[in-house]
Amino acid sequence: MSNSSSSTEFLLLAFADTRELQLLHFWLFLGIYLAALLGNGLIITTIACNHHLHTPMYFFLLNLSILDLGSISTTLPKSMANSLWDTRAISYAGCAAEVFLFAFLAGAEFSLLTIMAYDRYAAICRPLHYGTLLSLKACFHMAGAAWGSGILNATLQTVSTFSLPLCQGNAINQFFCEIPQILKLSCSHSYLRESGILLVSVSLALGCFLFIMLSYVQIFRAVLRIPSEQGRHKAFSMCLPHLAVVSLFISTAVSAYLKPPSISSPSLDLVVAVMYSAVPPALNPLIYGMRNQELKDALWKMAQLMLFHQQ
Repeated sequence: MSNSSSSTEFLLLAFADTRELQLLHFWLFLGIYLAALLGNGLIITTIACNHHLHTPMYFFLLNLSILDLGSISTTLPKSMANSLWDTRAISYAGCAAEVFLFAFLAGAEFSLLTIMAYDRYAAICRPLHYGTLLSLKACFHMAGAAWGSGILNATLQTVSTFSLPLCQGNAINQFFCEIPQILKLSCSHSYLRESGILLVSVSLALGCFLFIMLSYVQIFRAVLRIPSEQGRHKAFSMCLPHLAVVSLFISTAVSAYLKPPSISSPSLDLVVAVMYSAVPPALNPLIYGMRNQELKDALWKMAQLMLFHQQ
């Protein structure tokens, strides 16, 4: 393709040149994708069908599972299809859609994780006011704000990215349309303008991170003042799944976007991209499912009910 901004398609990174390795990549991604679909689908169904789980904590967890499903469905299917059909092409509109959806879902998820930290803070530090602070109306407003912030973030990122003239061809060194890789195709003077937009997003993400950390400082102070060991264990059990998910989300995102350029390489960038785009949506249901006895009990009851109706 000639060096211009009128590209009609991009070329995504091919995982391998041999047919056998392409099929291996397909089956590997299919396994991750099916695990994410199954885990998040079970959480969504269990929470939606069990009235005992219609509480703020599980309402936000349901939203998180929906976002995880959307996020992994944005990146993996196209990459799997390319490996299966031995192609690298993605249309300009398809690439823009991937950028918008991934930025939207990632931004909304981080905002939701921040709200979930506030939910844990209210439950442990202000239990007498929990019903007021997280009423049904307040929960819907918070969830709406998280989704709205994701849309705003995605709109800014997508418009600013695809308004740049491309001077470096159309080959993206990643298995999906990742903004940093697209920026490498732009002209140098335009890259600086987009870096300002990224800086705004990073600042907002830093604000969310500081809020989460401050919430957990208050939570741990309150938990350590609980006199009974059983009470402390219950409080920690409420927080550990969320803290693990936050740690996974932040660590993979930081390794992707804030690693020094000196250690950057195509293979490392590829591994990091898989770690932050595919692994968290597949692991989050396992993290919450393994640590949450109430959710496991509800899932087991639902499975028993389905088996009873089949007999």
